[in-house]
Amino acid sequence: MIIRVLGCHGSELSVGGLHGVHECRTCGFLINDTVMLDAGTISSALLDTEQSKIRHVLVSHTHIDHIKALPLLADNMAGFTEKGPIQVWSVPVVLEALRDHVFNDIIYPDFTCLPTAEDPVMVLKPLEEGTARTLDGYEVTAIPVNHIVPTVGFIIRDAEAALLYSGDTSETRRIWETARREPRLKAAFIETSFPNELSELAKTSGHLTPDMLGREWQKLGRPDIPIYIYHRKPPYRDLIAEELKRLDLPNINMLEEGQRIQVS
Repeated sequence: MIIRVLGCHGSELSVGGLHGVHECRTCGFLINDTVMLDAGTISSALLDTEQSKIRHVLVSHTHIDHIKALPLLADNMAGFTEKGPIQVWSVPVVLEALRDHVFNDIIYPDFTCLPTAEDPVMVLKPLEEGTARTLDGYEVTAIPVNHIVPTVGFIIRDAEAALLYSGDTSETRRIWETARREPRLKAAFIETSFPNELSELAKTSGHLTPDMLGREWQKLGRPDIPIYIYHRKPPYRDLIAEELKRLDLPNINMLEEGQRIQVS
């Protein structure tokens, strides 16, 4: 799997640094050109020809930083559905929220029945928690995690490797237990949103700090697996990175926009 990092932060902000201004974008990861893992950033990072290759979108939950680009993708692809509609996948409660609060003809047009109900731009497809579903050669399993709205993480497998994506979560259990038993696991994308000094805010809002990440990582019991940190809140991104490094965990990496990660 080749994962292209379109956005990997918990908000949008242009921040200064030693190497100039860095544009922090919300979470969106493109897998092998055809599968989006969350949809915070698509249209601002991809050409129209690149957007037209997307066949599946996996949505962890409905907070705006994870779905913001989904309506824009639908709008851009209207009239370009020769390969069939874009399939948007999540557990039923997440899809219901998308239908009721986003594609409701008030916040945005309902592209699940545009231009026609028989030939829509996108369709909403349910995943059953804990049950693998095959999408274009990938096995995808949605696993509930501990956030303030219904949220799932994902384990995504191809023939050679598996990727763990935590979703937005605070301290949790089931996803680590499932990943620990995954023989093909080669990488873990794990959120860490706030610095340690904001641990109460992290718990209240359903997120992790570096110290909490360290404790959660022990539950996985796989110290050999590379960790890729995402969802840092932009004002705290450098502090979070410093605190994570102090944990002295092997194979820890801070994701940045524009990276390409090979999982094999």
